[in-house]
Amino acid sequence: MNARFNYAKVYPQVFERMIEMENFAKSSGIEIKLYELIKIRASQINGCAFCINMHTVDARKLGEEERRIYLLNAWREAPYYTEKERAALELTEFVTKISEHGVPDDLYTRVRAHFEEKEFIALIVVINTINSWNRIAISTGMTAPN
Repeated sequence: MNARFNYAKVYPQVFERMIEMENFAKSSGIEIKLYELIKIRASQINGCAFCINMHTVDARKLGEEERRIYLLNAWREAPYYTEKERAALELTEFVTKISEHGVPDDLYTRVRAHFEEKEFIALIVVINTINSWNRIAISTGMTAPN
């Protein structure tokens, strides 16, 4: 895919508001490595090569284990994730594909076993922010750098 245009140059206010949302999400209290895993997983689901590349690089810089990055799309079968991370990753999948099944009550209960109400909202904000970035990147033809 070729870049269609640079949306940040065409409409800088959009980029500025997205950065504000990103900064808010990043400061919401979600553990930074989990934050990056959420971003990678949502980007995998959405097929956003630009964001997958960016967030795997970011996760590595934070010291995230390679195998946890490589196996993220198979987190259910891989033994390298905590129950708390599993709950957040499952929520990421359901929120990213919300039109398919919504967020089931049993998933909400599993997530709330590890996250307080404010943290639950913080997770939703993180997930929504990366989904917005993915949709902007895909729609404008952004690609991973060579």
